[in-house]
Amino acid sequence: MNFTHKTILITGASAGIGQALAIALAERGAKLVLAARSQTDLAATAKICLEKGGNAIAVPTDVTQPQACQHLVEMAVKNFGQIDILVNNAGISAIARFEEITDLSIFEQIMRVNYLGAVYCTHYALPYLKASQGLLVAVSSLSGKTGIPTRSAYVASKHAMQGFFDTLRIELRGTGVDVLVISPGFVATDIRQRAFGGDGKPLGKNLRDETQDTMSVEECVRQILVGMERRRRETILTLKGRVLPWARLVAPGLVDRIAARSARLQS
Repeated sequence: MNFTHKTILITGASAGIGQALAIALAERGAKLVLAARSQTDLAATAKICLEKGGNAIAVPTDVTQPQACQHLVEMAVKNFGQIDILVNNAGISAIARFEEITDLSIFEQIMRVNYLGAVYCTHYALPYLKASQGLLVAVSSLSGKTGIPTRSAYVASKHAMQGFFDTLRIELRGTGVDVLVISPGFVATDIRQRAFGGDGKPLGKNLRDETQDTMSVEECVRQILVGMERRRRETILTLKGRVLPWARLVAPGLVDRIAARSARLQS
């Protein structure tokens, strides 16, 4: 797939992976529809994309609201006439042992952003993706494939996301629409600083040791672009992640220990 003049809608585009991906696609001449809740940060991302040679509009969007997702898609079509790629990237997290969570509403909040936000955007964009024989991209996580201690709410949302897009891929066979699920491991973004604690309040700090087993945003985006260019069904961003499905079959206990160590749990 060549991204020049392709209309690409990206949620969660104001920071982290979404922002870096938008800028990389702008450098390739894409027409970008950028969505996130922060109007100021979104406008800043759009400005950078324009400076890099792309065409970009910012559409402040709360993906937990179906009407907002419908408006986002309508703005994309109004401005550019079509949608070639939808990147469902918006996401939030929570970090706490389940038994220490006192605000159970974080489970609903995370599910609404990570999972239902992708469902809503996909629902409204799908007719246009079918018309363009386009590409659906879901930025999931290795957490969508195995449990990670202290991430129960996040892991549940990513398992739901993985299952939804795997099912949709089968339903869309023969339509010309491809479905790509991206599964990063730990990436050097601020998602862990913005994560909820067990009390439902943002942590404001990173509790994880980021000096080990952490991928740069640039490398993450590079691999995502390769997956998009080749219209793959799945891109797992780490060797450990690619080995994971086989390891779970023969040594599930070992996988659990690796997951615990990766989360840097304190006993």
